[in-house]
Amino acid sequence: MEIWLGLLAAVWALLLFGGFVLGRDNPEKTYRMPLNTRLSSSFMLMVAGWSWVLAVGTKPGNYAFFIALGMTLGFIGDLCMASVIPLSQPALGGICAFGIGHVFYIVALLTFGNSNGLDSPIPRWLALILWWLIGLGGWYIVVGCKGKPDVLRLAALPYALLLSSTAGFAGGLAVQSPGFIYLAVGAALFLFSDLLIAAQLFSGLNFRHIGDVIWLTYGPAQFLIVYSIINALSVSSFN
Repeated sequence: MEIWLGLLAAVWALLLFGGFVLGRDNPEKTYRMPLNTRLSSSFMLMVAGWSWVLAVGTKPGNYAFFIALGMTLGFIGDLCMASVIPLSQPALGGICAFGIGHVFYIVALLTFGNSNGLDSPIPRWLALILWWLIGLGGWYIVVGCKGKPDVLRLAALPYALLLSSTAGFAGGLAVQSPGFIYLAVGAALFLFSDLLIAAQLFSGLNFRHIGDVIWLTYGPAQFLIVYSIINALSVSSFN
């Protein structure tokens, strides 16, 4: 199983980074990565998530299960954003899918922390408050002060706070168990990537290869979250 998971990680990297290196600019010059390599890299992480579920023992099993569910919703969100799933508002569909996915991520982090003695209230709640402030500030800068409220703008606020919650709880785990620093970096990258998307949608932010920058932060974010199961296994083995 270790060889299989390593192979999935290698294929993911080849699809994501290879797609950028070998791809060609689209007409708008927002992407070099072809759509099929982007979506395939996300699919590889979903497969990796469920492979971890099959590989782990019972104690960290819930962590792996909820992470795999979150990544599955992330892949569905990618399909929505790429309009592969036909929706009248692809961005709103993507927000809903990613949001539900982050609920699963948060459940994974909280239940794992509670079960393994990583539930100290000071780092957990201070990190959460800090990331809420960051998420709120980011939402206001790129969304809230840029136009009249509408459904998508209003939905972006709880979504930003939800992603900030994942970053906060991941940060709380990392303070108590340094091996989870990669998880915390992944959660922070996810929020940064989505703020870029929000800036593109609501503030008209545009520069060459902006879509690639989004994927080169989002893809590694999901990778670090999914493969944080390695750290969960390490912590559980000592409890």
